Amino acid sequence: MSHFLDNNITVFKFGGASVKDAAGVRNLHSILQLHSGKPLFVVISAMGKTTNLLEKILQAYFYQKESPTPLFNQLKNNHLQIINDLECPALTETVEPIFSQLEAKLQSPPTNCYEFEYDQLVSFGEIISTTLISKYLQSQGMDNLWLDARKVIRTDRTYTEAKIQWEDSERLLKEALTAQANTPQLCITQGFIAGAADGTATTFGREGSDYSAAIIAYILNGKSVTIWKDVPGLLNADPKFFPDAVKLESISYEEAIELAYYGATVIHPKTLKPLQNKNIPLYVKPFLAPMESGSIISSNGASENIPSYIFKRDQILITLFPKDFSFISVNNLSEIFGILSRNGVKMNLMQNTALSFSICTDLNPHRIPQVLEQLGENFIVKYNENMELITIRHYTDATIAKVVGNRPVFAEQRSRTTVQMVVKPQ
Repeated sequence: MSHFLDNNITVFKFGGASVKDAAGVRNLHSILQLHSGKPLFVVISAMGKTTNLLEKILQAYFYQKESPTPLFNQLKNNHLQIINDLECPALTETVEPIFSQLEAKLQSPPTNCYEFEYDQLVSFGEIISTTLISKYLQSQGMDNLWLDARKVIRTDRTYTEAKIQWEDSERLLKEALTAQANTPQLCITQGFIAGAADGTATTFGREGSDYSAAIIAYILNGKSVTIWKDVPGLLNADPKFFPDAVKLESISYEEAIELAYYGATVIHPKTLKPLQNKNIPLYVKPFLAPMESGSIISSNGASENIPSYIFKRDQILITLFPKDFSFISVNNLSEIFGILSRNGVKMNLMQNTALSFSICTDLNPHRIPQVLEQLGENFIVKYNENMELITIRHYTDATIAKVVGNRPVFAEQRSRTTVQMVVKPQ
């Protein structure tokens, strides 16, 4: 019987920053050595800024305005440099076929669906990283099973924001593990990516590797999930902007879900629910100091009222007025929500008055122009681009003054525990 089917597994997730170079790969190996002797399921992202580079390759490929070849060569050379620094030249033969597949993809004509092409192309990042790392670990005497998430995690075909199909995923994952007669105690797979029934790749959206780890832990009744990050644990603010950011030692699922909902980047919004459903604790630990305690999210998490700051940049604030100057009605809202839903646009904040309705959302260049055009058919549309949405959990007047300063606030909402404000970036 597979080690991974006895409800005793631990799931680790390593993000791109954890494996951005040879030192990161060696550090991952060291962390896994600390936990050898027990079943480990390891979910790994693309290396470093690979996803960003693949998105640039996609732009060149899809819009056909420039050749993607120089960017492809840069991508390949980045990984060959890591292989060279690992002093493991045999890995080149391992990843070469994957680069050949990607090159062939770039030489074929794109379809007319950007989201579809995004998932088919950008998913190569995780395939390359996990293949390289799996073979490196084997070269260091660490036997492991490599699984293709596109074949064992089943979703629908909502490309770039795929919806998990739980029963099919459970069946496929357990079948893949059962098929191995002598499964090693270490399994390597990809985060972020999955597959539809027709064999096409799908993705869960940026930062979706956390969600992948939660899916696997849920299906296999894992003991815990640990996300290895380049921070000491869960912080109350981004240390790039708040040098005095403090670590949250322990918080509840509910508080973490609130933070994720408002855009905290440490945890993917969809990650927490499956873990909460099976009471699986989630640890966030520093990959450069693996013996430190990090932070824990669990049902026993403390309810510390430490202010947490969340910033979402590249926002657009859209304000709508009925063309007949009537009140905003339920029918108006139904039409607005329908347009947003059909275009896959999520509201980060909404606000209404008698005569207007405002939303703040991500300034997505592939979706917002057509949304504005469709809204303009029955509404007067005004908007402010390049805005910033600030969210403060457990706010005080002092914390608001600290981050807003003298900037004018274009929209604001307050509850007992949370304040959100739309402002111009500093």
